[in-house]
Amino acid sequence: MNDHVYDCVIIGAGPGGLQAAIYLGRYNRDVLLLDRSGGRTWHAQRIENVLAHREITGREIIERGMEQARSFNVHIHRQLVINVRKNDVFVVSTRDTKYRSRYVIVASGVYDILPPIENIFRFLGISYFTCIDCDGFKTTNKRIIVMGDHLESVNIALGMQQMFTKDITYIPYRFSLPDSAEEVLTEAGIMVVSVDPIRIIGDREMEAVELKSGDRVPCKAIMASFGIKLNNEFLSDLPLKKDVLGSKYVVNTAYESSLSGLYIVGPLNTGQDQVVISAGEGAVAAIDINKRLLEENYK
Repeated sequence: MNDHVYDCVIIGAGPGGLQAAIYLGRYNRDVLLLDRSGGRTWHAQRIENVLAHREITGREIIERGMEQARSFNVHIHRQLVINVRKNDVFVVSTRDTKYRSRYVIVASGVYDILPPIENIFRFLGISYFTCIDCDGFKTTNKRIIVMGDHLESVNIALGMQQMFTKDITYIPYRFSLPDSAEEVLTEAGIMVVSVDPIRIIGDREMEAVELKSGDRVPCKAIMASFGIKLNNEFLSDLPLKKDVLGSKYVVNTAYESSLSGLYIVGPLNTGQDQVVISAGEGAVAAIDINKRLLEENYK
């Protein structure tokens, strides 16, 4: 382990981590950004709700953000973090190296759980969507399928109908839809098909979903809800407070966790999961860390 102590180590080069790195770099702080690559934002094909960008890909956001961070002397290493501990300072471990730091920002994000349906990756981020806030608008006035493996996906179907399109078929995937929920959907004019899909049909554009029965349900897009998996295994040794479900991390108004000096921005905390929101959280965390560094250096 190198004896060098960074002012801040940032884990994850998504919008939150990059925005934090840019702020701290502009304060001329000693910052290391560790990224495993290939995060959720990287795979986004069309992002349309970022201020001053009519449309931009997730890959463009990440690549431009890294270039901008490097211009402010932020060190960026492609490494997977496997453990974080705190002694007198934080020790952030990868498979090859251990880094010491006064502060840590965790921005490692989440990934979507995808069902074993053939051709999903062909349409992922193009017409197979997992976020109503991010991509619901893209389904406006289209024939769509809403599917999920839990009851909350019923509310997604009803919300999609209210905001974006009336032409919706709902598919409960590998779970039994309660009669009361099916009645609500039927009364709203949403067709329910209780047969699991096995394949998405289409070449350049989505055309239909093929069911186990061999039938096909025509559609131009899918809004799916199968949950997420947090990229947080490296935090397992830390006594961090979580929400009532024991899933996401509780943070204060500056996005500091229950462990002093460790900040969590983006979808790992209990806030909303959006590119612009994560970036804002990264900025707030960085400003707070710089303020504390100033105070510590005057003591």
